[in-house]
Amino acid sequence: MRAERVFGLVWLAVSAAMAWVALDLKAPISYEPVGPRAVPLLYAGLMAACALTLVLRPHAVAFHWPHGKVVHHIVVSAGLLLGYAFAFEWLGFPLATALLALLLGRVFGGSWRTCASGGVAMGIVLYLFFDRLLDVVLPLGLLQPLFGG
Repeated sequence: MRAERVFGLVWLAVSAAMAWVALDLKAPISYEPVGPRAVPLLYAGLMAACALTLVLRPHAVAFHWPHGKVVHHIVVSAGLLLGYAFAFEWLGFPLATALLALLLGRVFGGSWRTCASGGVAMGIVLYLFFDRLLDVVLPLGLLQPLFGG
């Protein structure tokens, strides 16, 4: 069995476990209509879809990097996600998400222009999606004086 399929099966199991745990999330006082389980369930669904792609079509997403570079990408990506978690409140969701997308895009070889424009679009669109559509309160951080009132 190809390594991509094995990884996809493991990833699918992790996604299922994440969804299982998210189903039990309940807020003692509900101040948002969606509740605390919406985001983890959304992420679990997206992860499961990607994992199924690896399982069903491993040739479409085969890794062509040298193994040392794969490890480097994983370590740098994990570090960036950790930095995102620490900077999330201070920078705010839109800026932190845009910066994360920019840096992750650069790690995987994207151009500055493409990564920057994609990051800005992702920060704005996801903020509006969660804030306006799902009514999930997200921090604006440094943008609070400009848009938060």
